[in-house]
Amino acid sequence: MEPAARMPTGEGLGDSLGEERAPSCDDGAARQYVTCLLGEERFAFPMESVLEIVRLPETVRVPLAPPSLKGLANLRGTVLPVVDLRGLLGLPGVEPTDATRVVVIDCSRPAGLVVDRVERVLSVEGDRVEPATDVSVTVDSALLAGVIRPEEDGALIQLLDGRALVGREFEAFRGPCDGGLQPAATAASARPAGTAEEPEDDGRQLVSFEVDAEEYAFDIAEVREIVRVPDEISRVPGAGEHVLGIIDLRGGVLPLVSLRRLFGLADAPLEEHNRILVVGLAEGDRQVTVGMVVDRVHEVFQIDAEALDEVPELLAKQGVEGVQALCRLEGGRRLVSLLSAEALFQHPAVKEAVETHGEDAMQAEERGSASGAEEKEELQFVVFQLAGQEYGVGIEWVQEIIWVPDQMSHVPKAPGFIEGMVNLRGTVLPVVDMRARFGLERMERNDRQRILVLNLDGMRTGFVVDAMSEVLRVPARAVEEAPRLSEDQARIMGRVVNLKEQGRMIQVLEARELLGADEREAVARAASEEAAA
Repeated sequence: MEPAARMPTGEGLGDSLGEERAPSCDDGAARQYVTCLLGEERFAFPMESVLEIVRLPETVRVPLAPPSLKGLANLRGTVLPVVDLRGLLGLPGVEPTDATRVVVIDCSRPAGLVVDRVERVLSVEGDRVEPATDVSVTVDSALLAGVIRPEEDGALIQLLDGRALVGREFEAFRGPCDGGLQPAATAASARPAGTAEEPEDDGRQLVSFEVDAEEYAFDIAEVREIVRVPDEISRVPGAGEHVLGIIDLRGGVLPLVSLRRLFGLADAPLEEHNRILVVGLAEGDRQVTVGMVVDRVHEVFQIDAEALDEVPELLAKQGVEGVQALCRLEGGRRLVSLLSAEALFQHPAVKEAVETHGEDAMQAEERGSASGAEEKEELQFVVFQLAGQEYGVGIEWVQEIIWVPDQMSHVPKAPGFIEGMVNLRGTVLPVVDMRARFGLERMERNDRQRILVLNLDGMRTGFVVDAMSEVLRVPARAVEEAPRLSEDQARIMGRVVNLKEQGRMIQVLEARELLGADEREAVARAASEEAAA
């Protein structure tokens, strides 16, 4: 490969090689092409359609998309569909190597095509380009824009029209660019039709979590969000032993308090399962916020007032910090200590954290924003895992999050997508396996799985997910329209949360679209039959 023809592997080609481009014309003048290899076969793209060439990035898989899509990548803040060119051309797949590259082409919007190897930039006289139908080629000639005859005895180079090739399988690339992304729907506009501003009153809603194998809970009204523990925590010299340090939460300072230390328990190293409960409390006209570090978050559940017991006098006298009641679950076999944020905020260690670093993270972000109300608008999502990928659903759709029971009732003749029925406080809850809904391989039941209970226009339905990740609050500007890759994908997961600084993408599910009209009818009928039985 000649030095002058070497291709950059991360920079825009328009900047680095623009001065070498020949204008497009039909008078026999030379044009430039980027050549690449798929196995032993040589292909080429017109130079003017190539935006850049990069190494194969990490991708987020997209269910319900055509099989040739490897996934979505975050390319310097832009959501880029990455497509297997072998799959588009009907060639057998191969494992990527160090030579594998992604050719980013302009198909009315950027798309990345995976090739085995990029070869060089080739200048070709117009009379060397012939129609693909006039010669023998290895792929369907309808997929080619032509062929380039070799100057000597070399092999033919098959010329690809990237836009037409990608557009055959992905409808987003068939028409002109729409000029940008539509504004993301706000939480209010996405609220289920026919539902009130507040969720249905069905008892208190609690977030349960674990500290040293014991289960505790906060009222969900006291929990702003649930986030993962970052890799870096800034230590604070002179802070009390209960304070782990401070972190940056969207431009605000959030102090972290270890509940293990607060409860006088032995320390344990922070691991992937640890979570931060961002707990807020109003003090006059201001809000104070502290991050409570717990071992793991269990579920969000609802409980009637009758299932709450007062703290035994003996425990109260021993000064059990912040416990305001005991929750009796599963017929008394499971006890959860309900904590009071107000009481915990009176603890000297928490008071110290608040007084030293207690500027509310959300208020700090708002003060630092100079871009108006739109910049301050935030959306909240419940984030979960499915087949190694992250998905989110607007928190306004989520009724609760519960454990997967050991057994579920199976309704005879129910549709195959219904996993079973669960008795949820006397109400029959139909349960759907989210993996089955997206055509993914089912997995064996395990302790990390949860049932996400969604209110779909007044009909409660549970969806089994692999694990819960967090409750995430993001600025509205971080929610973008996803590339339209298939009809089902665009309808069900047409948006992504694009956290550019973290290189992280979360596919947003439109809850109302998870079940079609016929499927909802089938779910309602099965639930009715089970309730009658």
